[in-house]
Amino acid sequence: MDHRWETALAAELPPDPAHAFGFFQNMLCGIELPGIGPSGFLRLPERLNACGACREAAVVIDERWPRELRDDHARISIAKRLAK
Repeated sequence: MDHRWETALAAELPPDPAHAFGFFQNMLCGIELPGIGPSGFLRLPERLNACGACREAAVVIDERWPRELRDDHARISIAKRLAK
């Protein structure tokens, strides 16, 4: 799980807490900001400033993935998928 989600980046977004980019203009915790996107840096949920709600959402989403797609080699960055 920790190798798939990227830190969210937006001009209006304060550095704390650190949110995970979800899709389009949303963070995993549901906050939406115009111009938000992935930073290109992995989100580290163990950091003290990590958004707890983003982590909870990531756990729920990742539990829905098939087991064979949960290892590091099967993961593809959401930003790379959106760029296609």
